[in-house]
Amino acid sequence: MQTGKIGVTTENIFPIIKKFLYSDHEIFLRELISNAVDATQKLKTLASVGDFKGELGDLTIRVKVDRKKGTLTISDSGVGMTADEIDRYINQIAFSGAEEFLEKYKAQANGIIGHFGLGFYSSFMVSDKVEIITRSWQDGAKPVRWSCDGTPEYKIEDADREACGTDIVLHISDDSKEFLEDHRIEELLRKYCRFLPIPIAFGTEKEWKDGKEVDTGKDRIINETNPLWTRKPAELKDEDYQKFYRDLYPTQEEPLFYIHLNVDYPFNLTGILYFPRIKTNFDIQKNKIQLYCNQVYVTDSVEGIVPEFLTLLHGVIDSPDIPLNVSRSYLQSDSNVKKISSHITKKVADRLQEIFKNDREQFEKKWDDLKLFITFGMITDEKFYERAEKFALLKNVDGKYFTFEEYEKLVKENQTDKNKTLVYLYASDKDDQHSYIEEAKARGYDVLLMDGQLDPHFINTLESKLKDTRFARVDSDVIDKLIVKEDRKEVSLPADEQADLRLVFEGALPAQDHYWVSFEELGEGANPVVITQSEFMRRMKDMSAMSPTSSFYGSMPDSRNLVVNVSHPLVKSIIEAKSKQLSERLNEVNEKIKPVKAKVEELEKAQKGKKDDEIPQADKDALADAEKQLDKLEEERSTVLKDFGKNYKLVKQLIDLALLANNMLKGEDLSRFVKRSIELIKPE
Repeated sequence: MQTGKIGVTTENIFPIIKKFLYSDHEIFLRELISNAVDATQKLKTLASVGDFKGELGDLTIRVKVDRKKGTLTISDSGVGMTADEIDRYINQIAFSGAEEFLEKYKAQANGIIGHFGLGFYSSFMVSDKVEIITRSWQDGAKPVRWSCDGTPEYKIEDADREACGTDIVLHISDDSKEFLEDHRIEELLRKYCRFLPIPIAFGTEKEWKDGKEVDTGKDRIINETNPLWTRKPAELKDEDYQKFYRDLYPTQEEPLFYIHLNVDYPFNLTGILYFPRIKTNFDIQKNKIQLYCNQVYVTDSVEGIVPEFLTLLHGVIDSPDIPLNVSRSYLQSDSNVKKISSHITKKVADRLQEIFKNDREQFEKKWDDLKLFITFGMITDEKFYERAEKFALLKNVDGKYFTFEEYEKLVKENQTDKNKTLVYLYASDKDDQHSYIEEAKARGYDVLLMDGQLDPHFINTLESKLKDTRFARVDSDVIDKLIVKEDRKEVSLPADEQADLRLVFEGALPAQDHYWVSFEELGEGANPVVITQSEFMRRMKDMSAMSPTSSFYGSMPDSRNLVVNVSHPLVKSIIEAKSKQLSERLNEVNEKIKPVKAKVEELEKAQKGKKDDEIPQADKDALADAEKQLDKLEEERSTVLKDFGKNYKLVKQLIDLALLANNMLKGEDLSRFVKRSIELIKPE
């Protein structure tokens, strides 16, 4: 028997801490299974070159839990170790058996996961004592047992083991008893070892016989040793890809399509990425890509490896160029990772372009589901934007699809304004904005449908990319001001009449909302009253609503414009009724206002150009009193006009019709509108 101290020195302990002291203790099982796979792969390599002349036999790795003894055992039939190798690879932690082996058999050793021996020490995170019972593949090798209780003290002695291979026996500590539960071990095996290249058995298969469950005695293999991404695309069918997706994501809908990655230069990368069906709330769909290193699960947090917009994809990526101990700082600095990210972006763009080119009809059918991925990519990734310009589509309210180039040709002649700017009209809700869409169509304009979750941001991106182009939502102004073709004529209604009519309509507007009343000559055939909302302000609020932090625009109340068409006969009748019914009352107030206004102007003129201390207090008081009296009279005049608007049914009816056209008339206001409409309908 040999005893001694494990060779841990200041020089070689830091790589161990850096790479293998995990914050997540469950990783120990992945490390031990990975080592078992390494050992098995090594034996297969030795056999393939003729160094190992025995029968390989059953190479299944077995995992067993013994709750009575409090042990968890991982057994393999791999290369095993001699006492000397234990001393070199286990006791002297700084050495790596894999590096030595790879140097000797580098031509055949592509399947080696790497660093056999080092990850072994993660077992002490969950164990009071660890034993290794091993026998080397070499002729005449004797089986040995190594044991250690978590201190630098270890013991090596003779043992019994007929075939080559290794058993790792963990005596689970009291604070880690969860790892003696079958369901917990199965969960970890399926998480980390589901696609390892060597069969892994945990427990036995059971079947129902004569109304009860019986043990068949057959190993229950928990992994798929030859997963889909390791096979050649030429030998696979669509059904294989669909089945693999269902295995990975049992609760998800069928994917739109997939991309099979297979790269061997300038780095190694395989995998299958799927485009899932996502309409809204895409954040919950992230972290569905599983990252593997030679079929060993690493993580599902793939930011940095996959461009941000592609974290919405589902599937698997496997690369030996990404270490098992992947960290955020590593991802940010490693050049291979950056190349992988760039390559995945290119492959995705190429695949989309291929589908678009070969079957545009199918591409258009899937566009509504694809749009979220593509717009996200075009907003966040400059290179992807450049590639996507060829296949990204714009959809109009009639359900027709156009490439950017096609749409520009379609609308350029008719939708270019007097300043040579091409105006893309769009709607974000076909139903709510129906009347505005119809108005635009009546002018021969085309209207895009931009109702996607990211469209407010995407519109900004497009405006920055498309030359001499701007986007305007159809309800952001009256149609003649959205695309101004020539200098507009002034409103014929005098300024003082406009001021009075503004107060009339303000009197009938909903008190809780903010409206600016303006006047236009829209013609007798246009609506008498139209509600619009500033493109800039609304777009800023839309984008603020998507931001996790509050902003200046997000906290501002909604502000809309009430555009009154003074050409319309109904508006003209309101003007006439106002003059007829209020003429006498307004004249009375005006007569009171005139002398007070004249007095204010006289006092202001007398004080103009003087410093404050040069003006007698009596003059200051006189001006203040006069201004106060004027404000009161003007308020009285304003009240007369507002009360008229509030009580004149036609004013309220026209406002409610405009609100109704915007789907903004609800509840009690809608009930009043219906009742008023009945009252206003005169029988023939």
